Amino acid sequence: MKIAILGTGGVGQAFAAKLTTLGHDTTIGTRQVAEKKANEKFAGFLQKNPNVKLATFADAAAWGEMVINVSKGENTLDVIEAAGISNLNDKILIDISNPLDFSKGMPPCLIEQYSNTNSLGEAIQKKLPGTRVVKTLNTMWNGLMLNPAMIGNGDHVNYICGNDVTAKAKVISLLQEFGWKTESILDLGDITAARATEGLMPIWLRVYGTKQTGAFNFKIVQ
Repeated sequence: MKIAILGTGGVGQAFAAKLTTLGHDTTIGTRQVAEKKANEKFAGFLQKNPNVKLATFADAAAWGEMVINVSKGENTLDVIEAAGISNLNDKILIDISNPLDFSKGMPPCLIEQYSNTNSLGEAIQKKLPGTRVVKTLNTMWNGLMLNPAMIGNGDHVNYICGNDVTAKAKVISLLQEFGWKTESILDLGDITAARATEGLMPIWLRVYGTKQTGAFNFKIVQ
């Protein structure tokens, strides 16, 4: 599958590397291609991962059959705008972003307009009415997103939500390629459930600050 990734940070790079090892064609989207290629650290990543391509947000979004948004939550809607609404029309967009406000230091809080009665996931779906937005993997460290078996034999929860049942099924298939067990993926319903999963970030950040590691997750016990 041709998968575009919106965001060139550590999470985007981790996804691109993993997807290529799984046999997917992968392009990372950025604002300024030449500037990013001139970045020594990112250039090193491209050298280590020669099958990963780099393009503008718009070109990556137009090229991809599926799109993964890993941009910072505070920038996500601007990134979506740069990617182009028409380029994302009738595609699945997996949203992994969280609406975090770092302006008051650490730990960050949720951006007020995207909390309680709203969410960033819903804002993305509203901006992209012709796109099938699926929220998942936003409640954990990126190392676990791509390698759930790293802890607890993979027996911990990953939430998923979105308005389109078929789109969620396709995303679940991709999650299974990453190693997620079917029984560990919990469908919370439509995109309004992103209010809850994004709302997990304050407790996640507190646990991270206490444990000083991202190698943990939550589990549903009945």
